[in-house]
Amino acid sequence: MAEVVNMPRLSDTMEEGVVAKWLKQKGDKVAEGEILAEIETDKATMEFESFHDGVLLHIGVEEGEGAPVDTLLAIIGEEGEDINDLIKNSGKENSSHGKTEESEAVDSTKSTSKEEASEETDDDDSEVPDGVEVVTMPRLSDTMEEGTVSTWLKSVGDDVKEGEILAEIETDKATMEFESFYTGKLLYIGIAEGESAPVDDVLAVIGPEGTDVDKVLKSLKPEGKSSKSKSDSSSDKESEPFSEETKDVPKATTSLELDVDENADEQGRILASPLAKKIAEDKGIDLRKVSGSGDHGRIVKKDVENFKPSVQAVEVKTEKVSIEEPKEKPSLPVAELYTPVGEESFEDVKNSQMRKTIAKRLLESKNSAPHYYLNIEVDMENAMASRSHINDMPDVKVSFNDLVIKASAMALRKHPQVNSSWDGEVTKIANHIHVGVAVAVDEGLLVPVLKFADQQSLTQIGSNVKNLAGKAKNKKLQPNEMEGSTFTVSNLGMFGITEFTSIINQPNSAILSVGTIVEKPVVKKGEIVVGHTMILTLACDHRTVDGATGAKFLQTLKIYLENPVTMLA
Repeated sequence: MAEVVNMPRLSDTMEEGVVAKWLKQKGDKVAEGEILAEIETDKATMEFESFHDGVLLHIGVEEGEGAPVDTLLAIIGEEGEDINDLIKNSGKENSSHGKTEESEAVDSTKSTSKEEASEETDDDDSEVPDGVEVVTMPRLSDTMEEGTVSTWLKSVGDDVKEGEILAEIETDKATMEFESFYTGKLLYIGIAEGESAPVDDVLAVIGPEGTDVDKVLKSLKPEGKSSKSKSDSSSDKESEPFSEETKDVPKATTSLELDVDENADEQGRILASPLAKKIAEDKGIDLRKVSGSGDHGRIVKKDVENFKPSVQAVEVKTEKVSIEEPKEKPSLPVAELYTPVGEESFEDVKNSQMRKTIAKRLLESKNSAPHYYLNIEVDMENAMASRSHINDMPDVKVSFNDLVIKASAMALRKHPQVNSSWDGEVTKIANHIHVGVAVAVDEGLLVPVLKFADQQSLTQIGSNVKNLAGKAKNKKLQPNEMEGSTFTVSNLGMFGITEFTSIINQPNSAILSVGTIVEKPVVKKGEIVVGHTMILTLACDHRTVDGATGAKFLQTLKIYLENPVTMLA
């Protein structure tokens, strides 16, 4: 089925894009991830990749021409597919859109004229003042729906220059630096560190010093209600305890007021910053029990984060229970009753965007793909000796995992059915071999991709895997470095795990789980000797890989690992 590709929004202020260059022509085959065109935005010229596989059937915007965001850019589908209705409908939508804008412009002009004529109002609250820029949560990956501010590198009141890094933003794929496109003062922060918001929500306001930020924020709300400023939400700058508006709020409308409390002011309100209140609410902490370290005993963010509930001592009385026995028998030892004392508690840890994305995709994989598992035990004596010889060479280091990746890539070349994916009506067998390497990080699991792994030497694999793993642990992986895998390797051997099963990394058809090398008695030539073995477990999608196919792949993999010299041929 044909897919309509619209002009993308490649920056937070982009309203129209110009096609600088088409890298694919009508009739060309297009693979997911390939660059379709170079598009000039209001800020830069950026590469735009395809999210679909098929043939480029139609080009809606020629080179050098511009078009508004969300209008028809191209159509990708199957060769010979009828797309006339798609083009016609898209044209109608664009025409309707243009007419609507034109009519709105006319109405707006009329309305303005009437207002000027009657001199009823000069209120321009609905417009953002010149020189003031509203920065929204950017879409930093193709699947990003919301972002989390990991770190603010600028605070309210700081000078900001175009090109300077404003914040580090965590997407569903990585933590990326977000730079400012404007010069001015950071007047307002709309999303505090650790908080999340959907794409296009207000992230910050940049403009001249002295700008009425409340007026700017009010102009962004269609209902005209001003939003409460979070310009002081950073960890170093806490907001003032009360505004003029809060003083008039009846006590019945606030949930954190006390009649008498050491953290309260004269009106009985808790002296705490909004951020501290939010964290306390999320963690279920009673602010009356928290000591404030701010001015006048005010509770700030760090007070709530460092708060530990005290365990109330409970006095437990124990009774000695004795049993009367006949005088001629010795008395039994006295047993004391003991009741454990403690306080039940839980800690809520906010799920990161990465953790939520991992959970969603693993659940989808487990529910959609019929998994089955195959185990095989490999004699690693020759592999251990070969690795030792290789690492004796200067400036060369390879791991057992590198050997497994190389052997897997070569085995996939002989068993292409395992290097496949399920696509409804067809099974897609990849002619290229891109091996995903699972890397454990603090917040979950990332899978950087080693492209064309079968064409790389052992030392090249070792160097590239080390580089990708380092980026993963430092949250510096780019989205394109985690896309396109055709097979995945997951290794927990370094933790002493002998064997385990993994969930398939969709859209792959299989994932290999690698255990640790175990020293154990083995039988060789009729004798029991000390050997070193490793268990490999292959999880397969039964829709694409039959049991016999998976078994043959493991047999080939075993041959390569037990005879490493064959991988050097």
